[in-house]
Amino acid sequence: MNNRTAHEQRLTAGAAAALKAIARRPDIKMHIEQEPQLYTLLQRAAARYVTGEQRPQALAVAHQLHDEGYAVSLEYIGENTVSAAACQQATAELAGVLTELGEQGIGGRVSFDLSHIGLLVDRELALAHLLQLGELAHTYGIELFISMEESAKTEAILQLYRQAVAVYPLIGITLQAHLHRTWADAAVLLTKDTRVRFVKGAYEEPDTLALSRSAELDDRYVTLFELAVQRGCRISLATHDETLIDRLRLSSWQGAASVELELLYGIRPELCVRLREQGYPVRVYLTYGQEWYLYLCHRIAEYPPNLYQALIDMVGGQAEAPMMQYCLSK
Repeated sequence: MNNRTAHEQRLTAGAAAALKAIARRPDIKMHIEQEPQLYTLLQRAAARYVTGEQRPQALAVAHQLHDEGYAVSLEYIGENTVSAAACQQATAELAGVLTELGEQGIGGRVSFDLSHIGLLVDRELALAHLLQLGELAHTYGIELFISMEESAKTEAILQLYRQAVAVYPLIGITLQAHLHRTWADAAVLLTKDTRVRFVKGAYEEPDTLALSRSAELDDRYVTLFELAVQRGCRISLATHDETLIDRLRLSSWQGAASVELELLYGIRPELCVRLREQGYPVRVYLTYGQEWYLYLCHRIAEYPPNLYQALIDMVGGQAEAPMMQYCLSK
């Protein structure tokens, strides 16, 4: 590795860490929200990755993608909610999404963070909201997927998941490959027909708790996938890493009871289209809501060169994600 390459890698890693830190700064977020011109500029950049601030915008995109042959997953963005009233509002909004998806015949999946519906307020409140959503999901035959958050919340998230899935089997769980504990969690949680989404892991964690992005992490991801196949799970592979996808396709894929690729809206649309054209089941993960700032920061942090695209979108007045134009033209 030459000095320039090493320097560029250090800059990229540093930029990603800085963006994740900025995303967690409430003072910066508040400043952006109080500056209309700055808010509008960043909102243009976010439009590449977020369907809009309101439910009808997300449902319109879901309809279009569903008609084109994609499965969809919807998330009402939000986490770390600290008042019971706000948790109830988030639960009501998610219930509305489930109801409209069911009544409009789109089906699909609804994803969310447990800290959005009560985890940080009261675990019993979070469980009550989770069971309420689970009942509605069961009524309409829609999957309800629990996202994963920082490692400090992992144990509580898995405990609530185990309680809820025992009642409503359509509830799925997300596992982060980078956490050292995930192999032990998977060995216990994964049984026949378990609904599991594997991600590499987006949160900054110390080396004592997690792996950094590396070949070792990719190996662990593949090993977790192979375990899930052996256990007869229903698997979502949430990654845009094409090299990793190729490895997975050469692994135990053909022996899987159910496996799909789940790609984020606005990220690698050309890959999304190509995989579907090759016959692989593809699910597009759609987000909406007013809490798009944190989501935007994470999308850029995952691939810092996306910052250049964000600048182009802000200056160019990007109004909607080109992913729709791309996918629907193929």
